[in-house]
Amino acid sequence: MDSTLLRIGIGIAGVLLIAAIYFFGRPRKPGQGRRVAGGTDHGRPEGERIEPTLGAQLESELAGEATEQSELDLGARNELNDVGRRGDASFEKIVTLYVAARSGEKLLGPDIVVAAEKAGLAYGHMQIFHRLVEGHPERGPVFSVANIMKPGSFDMATIQELETPAIAFFLTLPAPMTALEAWEKMLPTAQRMAELLDGMVLDESRNALGRQRIAHIRDELRAYDRQHEAPPLTKPARW
Repeated sequence: MDSTLLRIGIGIAGVLLIAAIYFFGRPRKPGQGRRVAGGTDHGRPEGERIEPTLGAQLESELAGEATEQSELDLGARNELNDVGRRGDASFEKIVTLYVAARSGEKLLGPDIVVAAEKAGLAYGHMQIFHRLVEGHPERGPVFSVANIMKPGSFDMATIQELETPAIAFFLTLPAPMTALEAWEKMLPTAQRMAELLDGMVLDESRNALGRQRIAHIRDELRAYDRQHEAPPLTKPARW
């Protein structure tokens, strides 16, 4: 039963991740009022739709704060909300890994936060964790880590009560570095967090990540990098 629930939960995460990437970094539309809990920090067209509500708390707080709040506090909140924001919402490929709890167990919110800090991740945009380019955070995330349970975020106001069967690591391409370099940062981070959380690293098909699959992913990303290399400059013809 636990195994079935885990697979269902992780399956749902795939949909959430694609939606999260699509809305990553989209600017807010002007004229929006305060949202109820569970909304995103992006514009919502009329009608219902299923999408991750990452960063909802920050937006709700910013929209409803009293006018006497200091500019310093507002600036700090805005800065946090921009950490890990993608400058361009478009993407060509997503590479996903999962760190899942062992059968009959759950990953606990406080443990996830500690493990993320030890693994060098930054908490920020959409209330999830990001690996940033060292010395150049403005380039956006190398990869990000979300909760597979809806809405996908890690709300620090309720982090003590958070329990989840797994967390998802997702790398969107193009990234602020080559695809292979980004993978070589995401893989050991996932392995490190699995060690700290006593969990298991799974591939995108929810199978244990083995050496053969790792080698195959590396080959795929090498091919991606070759396809996206800048063409060589044409040498001037000799007369």
